Amino acid sequence: MTFLQASFFSQSLIREVQVSIILPADGMMGMPQQPERKFKTLYLLHGYSGATMDWLHNSKVAELAQALDIAIVMPAGENSFYVDQASPTARYSAFIGQELVDFTRRLLPLSRERDDTFIGGLSMGGYGAIHNGLKHFEAFGHIIALSSALIGEEVKASDDTPNNLGTNRAYFEAVFGDLYKFDESDNNVNALAERTASAAAAAGLPLDLYIACGWNDFLVFPNRAFHAHLDAIGLAHEYVEGPGTHDFVFWDEYLKLGLTRILPLPVIDFKPPFWIEKPE
Repeated sequence: MTFLQASFFSQSLIREVQVSIILPADGMMGMPQQPERKFKTLYLLHGYSGATMDWLHNSKVAELAQALDIAIVMPAGENSFYVDQASPTARYSAFIGQELVDFTRRLLPLSRERDDTFIGGLSMGGYGAIHNGLKHFEAFGHIIALSSALIGEEVKASDDTPNNLGTNRAYFEAVFGDLYKFDESDNNVNALAERTASAAAAAGLPLDLYIACGWNDFLVFPNRAFHAHLDAIGLAHEYVEGPGTHDFVFWDEYLKLGLTRILPLPVIDFKPPFWIEKPE
């Protein structure tokens, strides 16, 4: 495994940004060297109050990258919900869906194929994966959304009283804009899903969504509602629930399940150069 930390100036955010990257590497001494190739890539988003290193510190993404032979790119989303905000220094969707993909492809040996390019995330990052995977459907062939913070109803009903996260209506307005126009905006994933389903069908680009949430997660009800909405509009997706709550125990397991439905774990069959057959 190779771990990189890159710093570059973002035109979308008008400042220098940090990104953490995992690249699979050739294995231990004696294993055959892999040919030069372009890596399939997962852009993996952290949750509210998180940072670029959250997945690396709290899950087995490094081992998963190695096993599946994929690159994993983990940007900093701050508390942006990964959407384009009114401020010219907070165009997070443009950063995630366009600039970051372009930068990392120019920097590293990553595949430029849509079907080789995934976006995923947890909680706020799960919302960000759905939002950007649908909004930038030309870039991402697969979406993996875990315990997604689909909190549109809470956003619209917010007031000046701080909620459990310590945020209030002023915060949501800064992030999502005019909340009275939330329903028809792209920040409403229900409306975005309807528009994207039509646009993707017209472009001949299939959509692939994998959505997972724990039975005991406080976000399970809005995730069920989004699943029902996708069924109602006929947008193909896979929705799963399982034992678990809002933590990395669940996210680690279901990230693996979400990826291995696309990239089955390989069966390794090789003989090192020093292999000696057992004599008869």
